[in-house]
Amino acid sequence: MLDYDEEADAYDASRGGEPRAEAAAAAVLGLIPDRPGRLLDVACGTGLVTRRLAAARPALRVTGADLAAAMARRAARRLPGAVLRADGRRLPFADASFDAVTGVWLLHLLPGPAEVRAVVAECARVLRPGGVYVTTVDKAVAHDVGSDIDAVLALRPRRPAQDAADAVTGHALAAGLLPAGQAAFPGHGQGRSPRSTVADLRRGWFTLLPPDDPRTEELAARLARLPDQDRRRPDPAFRLHAFRKPTDT
Repeated sequence: MLDYDEEADAYDASRGGEPRAEAAAAAVLGLIPDRPGRLLDVACGTGLVTRRLAAARPALRVTGADLAAAMARRAARRLPGAVLRADGRRLPFADASFDAVTGVWLLHLLPGPAEVRAVVAECARVLRPGGVYVTTVDKAVAHDVGSDIDAVLALRPRRPAQDAADAVTGHALAAGLLPAGQAAFPGHGQGRSPRSTVADLRRGWFTLLPPDDPRTEELAARLARLPDQDRRRPDPAFRLHAFRKPTDT
């Protein structure tokens, strides 16, 4: 897994920047009722999306939380007084504190089902009845756009997708949440080119292919033979699932 303290400085530029953040925030907000209240953005990263959530909904009091200290510091510069360092598996908030909880690009990073279940359960715990939890699902699948690059990478080893939509839905149901909608948004600027994919391989971005693995250089050589080395293939399309906490009856 990447060290997100080390990644903080370059994170926004390498992940689609403002255009991707704008698309993500708009999709998230489309799944959240437009009314006053409190929103928690878990794993807020540098706060690029969090800031847009706050700006678009002035009636929402937005709080950001991230486990990586460098990410939280960057986010705090964008939302002074509204960001803290926290682990999504053990949120430092009382039960029923928020009207909405969001988690964009978090679950796929977790090491196993127990951690995903813990995060979803915590998000459910801090939701008020009638509140909505929104999370990305199937992130790795989104990057497979049917390109020639994907054909080269098809046989690479893959870690199990911890954010698979069916699994996340199961965790949500176990935590007492009910499905409440879906959305998608484009990952602007994240389409892969052969040359950039080689660089990502050699940086260790493909988690089961460390840079010193012979298979890494085998794939790099095949990618280097593809045409249009600097032409980006289509952008990924990321998916969101929303879940609602039932009101007391």
